[in-house]
Amino acid sequence: MAEVILKNIKKVYPNYEVKKHKKKKKDAPEEKKVNLQVTDEGVVAVQAFSLDIADREFIVLVGPSGCGKSTTLRMIAGLEDITDGELYIDGTLVNDMAPKDRDIAMVFQNYALYPHMTVYENMAFSLKLKKTPKAEIDQRVREAAEILDITQYLDRKPKALSGGQRQRVAIGRAIVRNPKVFLMDEPLSNLDAKLRNQMRAELIKLREKVDTTFIYVTHDQTEAMTLGDRIVIMRDGFIQQIGTPQEVFNHPSNLFVAGFIGTPQMNFFSNCRLVKDGGKWVVDVMDKRFELSADRQQALNEANAEERPVTVGVRPVHIVVGGEGIPAKIDVSEMMGSELHLHMNAQGTDVVAVVQTSEIDLDKVSHHADVCFTFRPEDMHLFDPETEKNLF
Repeated sequence: MAEVILKNIKKVYPNYEVKKHKKKKKDAPEEKKVNLQVTDEGVVAVQAFSLDIADREFIVLVGPSGCGKSTTLRMIAGLEDITDGELYIDGTLVNDMAPKDRDIAMVFQNYALYPHMTVYENMAFSLKLKKTPKAEIDQRVREAAEILDITQYLDRKPKALSGGQRQRVAIGRAIVRNPKVFLMDEPLSNLDAKLRNQMRAELIKLREKVDTTFIYVTHDQTEAMTLGDRIVIMRDGFIQQIGTPQEVFNHPSNLFVAGFIGTPQMNFFSNCRLVKDGGKWVVDVMDKRFELSADRQQALNEANAEERPVTVGVRPVHIVVGGEGIPAKIDVSEMMGSELHLHMNAQGTDVVAVVQTSEIDLDKVSHHADVCFTFRPEDMHLFDPETEKNLF
């Protein structure tokens, strides 16, 4: 149980390719390789990462592959050196502290179990290294096994277990150490969809039983939304937004967060304009006008806003199909049980709508059918096309 504080953490890997070339001109732009920033100093994997994690908080780092989330976790664990910045665990600066002295436990993506040891021996191994009394080892192992419902597997070898059971053992091996901080690096990514859903529920139960600080890394935004007290969304080594799952879903800070969080992802309408009509602020979207809500009217007036181009974002669940609105043609209709996912084309823009099958005439939304759709003005998100930031 501990507070974890990261202050302006930076990680730069040496880039030997840069050193082979002539020195870059002073005003030459910095190049980008894949999605990492390449400088004369090296390849910047994590930059200006600052985060205060409260005691017993469950924090999830989420983002696409290569965004720096696993590198950040490995720096907390001590498996990667910190190039710059400060890392505190339970009030102690640990930048130069060995991993074994940080009182953390890490669960890896590939389980990392010893194949020649039984489940019991795997879970007890770290305690034996610390010369913990046998009676205490036995008590801790059996308590952890009970929590994870793997008592019946204690005498088995890892090869005799399923993927989900092996992951439970890996988690159990971490639990027995009673660490101050749990670190988890995509622990469910090797499991099939059904087992992943089951293990997500198990982790939520585990969090209630094991009262400590969790830092969890995933690229799956569903895991992030269901597990985290707060989630940290990363891109290209930078933090894009920090907030509760509901905050980042309802109020995404920029276009990237808006598109990354939510399934199916948010619809975006470019070439829209924010204009004043009869003293009221309205948004032109595909030749239709939407008058903004009273609170947004007030916010724009107080900010002395000017007419400008905007990118409009609307979540698929907020698209209403039928009646009058913006004309579109249905390209694909996906039946998802109680829901129907409609992929439409409107003036060359792909639009996805999620509708309840009980609320729509299925014959009228068949393949290539002509329909109209609309949405409520309060469900619109407005973004600056240049900075990509949310206007509200």
